[in-house]
Amino acid sequence: MGAGYSSEKELLDQIFNLKFTSKQLARSANKCVKDERSEKLKVKKAIEKGNIEGAKIYAQNAIRKRTEQLNYLKLASRLDAVVSKLETQSKMNVVNKNMAGIVKSLDRALKANNLEDVSLTMDKFEQQFESLDVQSECVQEAMGNQQAMSTPEDQVNDLMMQVADEHGLETAMIMPNAGVGNQTQVSCAFLLSLISLLHFLSKTFIFQKDAGRSKEMAEK
Repeated sequence: MGAGYSSEKELLDQIFNLKFTSKQLARSANKCVKDERSEKLKVKKAIEKGNIEGAKIYAQNAIRKRTEQLNYLKLASRLDAVVSKLETQSKMNVVNKNMAGIVKSLDRALKANNLEDVSLTMDKFEQQFESLDVQSECVQEAMGNQQAMSTPEDQVNDLMMQVADEHGLETAMIMPNAGVGNQTQVSCAFLLSLISLLHFLSKTFIFQKDAGRSKEMAEK
């Protein structure tokens, strides 16, 4: 009983640490955004002074900061997903020894600030969750809680469109095929109208032709 309680408490502590690290990564991403803006300003000033080589260097720095920001956000997102799944598995008591070991490995990598090891450990997490998802599926069904483990793409697109509309942003880049459906409907409507017109003309032509034949026969 005592060992189980200790193990559960240790897991909860690890989950707390993961949440804290995720927030740190988010702050690092925000710092990269500020650094990118600073580098862009340097690019502007360098161009104004005719320092093209310097502008290129500052531009490279800005791009590097943008890449770092995206990497921080991706890693933070993966950590959030792991935390969410760990909490779910912990509540259902299906966290196994392998998962507990991986949690410790991730904790060591985070303390060493080794993002490469963190990323590799995250891969191990996802492999473990594939088997844990199978175990937890029966529990979820019994609880009546069928919760998706990944976010559907259509919901992501809808949210992006909503945010873009709220801020008056161009939505063509988000949903490049958004207008295809309307274009298809217009094209179909045009074709149907054209077919109806051709059908009407053909019937009119046949009627006129039959009327001409009847007139010729009457004259004979």
